[in-house]
Amino acid sequence: MPEISTPIRSALRWWIFAVILVADILDLLSTTVTNIAAPSVVRDLHAPVSLTPWLGSTYALALGSILVVGGRIGDRYGYRRSFLLGIAGFGAASLLCALAWDSASIIGARLLQGAFGALLIPQGFSILLRAFPRTELGRVFGLFGPLMAVGSISGPVVAGLLIEADPLGLGWRGVFAANLLLALVVLLIAARVLPADRGRRAVAIDPLATLLLMLGVLGMLGGLIQSADGGWTPLPVFAIVAGLALLALFSRHQLRGGNPLLAPALFRNRGFVAGLLVSSLFFAAVAGLLYVTSLYLQSGLRLAPLRTSEIMLPLSVGIIIASFSARGAIVRLGRRLVTVGLALTGTGVLGYLAIVGAKAPAWLFTVPLFLCGLGMGCCFGSLFAVTLGDVDEEQTGSASGTLNAVQQIVNAVGSAVVSTLFLTVGAVHGARSGLLLTLLGVLGVIVLCGLCLPLLPRAAAADHH
Repeated sequence: MPEISTPIRSALRWWIFAVILVADILDLLSTTVTNIAAPSVVRDLHAPVSLTPWLGSTYALALGSILVVGGRIGDRYGYRRSFLLGIAGFGAASLLCALAWDSASIIGARLLQGAFGALLIPQGFSILLRAFPRTELGRVFGLFGPLMAVGSISGPVVAGLLIEADPLGLGWRGVFAANLLLALVVLLIAARVLPADRGRRAVAIDPLATLLLMLGVLGMLGGLIQSADGGWTPLPVFAIVAGLALLALFSRHQLRGGNPLLAPALFRNRGFVAGLLVSSLFFAAVAGLLYVTSLYLQSGLRLAPLRTSEIMLPLSVGIIIASFSARGAIVRLGRRLVTVGLALTGTGVLGYLAIVGAKAPAWLFTVPLFLCGLGMGCCFGSLFAVTLGDVDEEQTGSASGTLNAVQQIVNAVGSAVVSTLFLTVGAVHGARSGLLLTLLGVLGVIVLCGLCLPLLPRAAAADHH
């Protein structure tokens, strides 16, 4: 990545850093706020309960499916131009979310939000790499983690506060209105401070691959969610079959295409494939766990959004503590750190099961959720680094892009499938039974991840990867 030809003043560089950081926090908030806002959205729109799994999954689905091609759009047409278009579109989509009048309108707006997020997010790191001298990049990216971690804590809490305070009578719509205001501020500042670049028109873009991937995953998700709401009628069966067919076409296109989104050579690397499998299972399980916990606290125990966010807060605190504590040990411990993370997460889920089974007070959830957060914090960074452990350095960029895109997609799948299981069982046997079965399912996935650990590379990728 070439640096810009004209050096940027130090003060201006940190304004650029602030713009990129807030844009990334906006993406993080859009991923997490629906964990708290979903029950309020469903009630206010008089929507069927089947809308709940879609609220979180549609954003992550669009983001993950378009993320790789979003990066290539920046390479081709310029990072500044792509960033500005992405943040403007993200703000407009947030406004549409705030104005939603029924299920279809908010789902469409969330898809647009994710699509523009996929155009916005990849440009940030490319811009930082061009704006800062190489000697300062370690400090820049070292600051990113802590500040993003603060965002992960503040998102659900801010959502709970906005819904509870109900400014201007907006309710849950205030969450998306706040997104719009932040996006406008970022757009105005970014237009003044981001360095210009011309892009490289020789970069190839394959929209067909993105379309096949997105429609394939959407078909499978739609079929699973529809079957839980209305049974195994011809419509969900057709959607799942069509989704599988589109994913098969995507795989065939990737193998035959000259510029694939996912490099085929990576899938001949056993360590990478095993790491991708474990990462996918783990991220899907924990994404579903977070979503279902919020649904149970609000829909099952009838707690207010703010009280729900307070009970879930220790999970985010655990993630931060473990992330910082484990950061320096990833290269040294490698696969062993993933083992510790899975063990902590599994122990937390077991404790969660015991508390729900004993019908203990909701405030006791904070203890197992904190343990789950510690386990997640150990796994988040180490899983990616270990998965890249056997990848050649020249393939690291493609492998990292693949991991990030897949993570977003499995977050969508995990939230949709796990919450659908909870809602289906809960509708027949009650919310508590739905949560117990969901926790058993999550625990089973974590055990499966543990059984697959010997297939992962022993060592993590070096820091310069």
